[in-house]
Amino acid sequence: MEIISKCIRRAFLVSVMFLTIVSHAVAYDSFDPNGRINIKWDVLSWTPDGYVAAVTIINNQMYRHITSPGWTLGWTWAKKEVIWSMVGAQATAQGDCSKFKANIPHSCKKTPTVVDLLPGVPMNQRFSDCCKSGVMASWGQDPSAAVSAFQLSVGHSGTSNKTVTPPKNFYLLGPGPGYTCSAATIVPPSVSFSPDGRRTTQAMMTWTLDCTYSQLLASENPTCCVSLSSFYNPMITPCPSCACSCKDVNNNCINDPKDSRVLNKKALAKDDASMLQCTDHRCPIRVHWHVKANYRAYWRVKITITNFNYLMNYTQWTLVAQHPNFNKLANVSSFVYKPLIHYGSINDTGMFYGIQNHSDLLMEAGPEGYVQTELLLGKDMKAFTLDQGWAFPFKLYFNGDECKMPLPDIYPTLPNSAYANPISSSTLATTLLLSALLVFLCSCH
Repeated sequence: MEIISKCIRRAFLVSVMFLTIVSHAVAYDSFDPNGRINIKWDVLSWTPDGYVAAVTIINNQMYRHITSPGWTLGWTWAKKEVIWSMVGAQATAQGDCSKFKANIPHSCKKTPTVVDLLPGVPMNQRFSDCCKSGVMASWGQDPSAAVSAFQLSVGHSGTSNKTVTPPKNFYLLGPGPGYTCSAATIVPPSVSFSPDGRRTTQAMMTWTLDCTYSQLLASENPTCCVSLSSFYNPMITPCPSCACSCKDVNNNCINDPKDSRVLNKKALAKDDASMLQCTDHRCPIRVHWHVKANYRAYWRVKITITNFNYLMNYTQWTLVAQHPNFNKLANVSSFVYKPLIHYGSINDTGMFYGIQNHSDLLMEAGPEGYVQTELLLGKDMKAFTLDQGWAFPFKLYFNGDECKMPLPDIYPTLPNSAYANPISSSTLATTLLLSALLVFLCSCH
């Protein structure tokens, strides 16, 4: 029994270690190794029963942004704190404030949930970098739009840096699940400069935490897929069947775009699965990579992103692609391109996004539900080839989520790929001679 118990304990420890390693590995993104959302909580001043703090949310992710309806931030108070007031954001529920007779707090909940304010709020409710409905651009697209902030007055918390305790159990929705937040860590107080740069002010107390993203936590299925084609092969390699799940195909997708259910968007909004057009892959987004032309010193690729979601417009979308020839990318039409050099001088990954007021809005499913670009790439004669699928991307991400790729053995092939090991003329002649000799010997007997 003792041996069995030891084996069980060992198995348990190994499983815990494995899950710990996997949990960290899942949140790690090799294309954006430093990508995370940082939250900073600065205590600006003390009050009779607490403090006033500024909370800053910074999206340090290169290509993953927070879309509408925006971020949601929550935590658990360490003591019996209340939120007296807020500027630039609001708690979604007031909670039970019945013990307060005169001055009623903004929120009395032990686990408050906070959201950003809408753009049209009055000036007396605004705070710096607030009031954008919680939408945040990725740092790689627009650093100035990758910051959100609000101010809150906290009571019943302690009135010094020795008595104040940071909240616990932070969580972030962006706008759905996928983010895991660390514990808050007290750090040296933040220092800020006056507008003229001649005076500095220091926070009374500061703590920070990081929230990292995992696609596995966000969705059990992929959210996009990839199809391939080329000028040298009439066959198109489609997205893998059921790439984004195929549950109840007949009931939860729309065959006819003119279906009356499509027009009734309020009814559809209650059933997320009914938003999609019926396809073999059942993905809301398809990225099509087409090898369009091959010139003497260049080759051309056409990329089409198609939206199959009848209710979703993708704003500030991003596409990340990995291909070894991006180090010689000569021209990009209709999209903005930014290289993602994450390993020394290796330049094989790039981020694409739309030009403002031109291609930054990917419309819902329909005639206008796609955006396109063409890439012109210079050739490295030592590496360039159209054989073995080299001209197709290694990986593609849409809005930070990895897209499902087809299997390599069904990629478009060159016309002569069936004869990858052709028999030479001398070998063929030898084979024919041996065959004739064998027939002659057999006839002699």
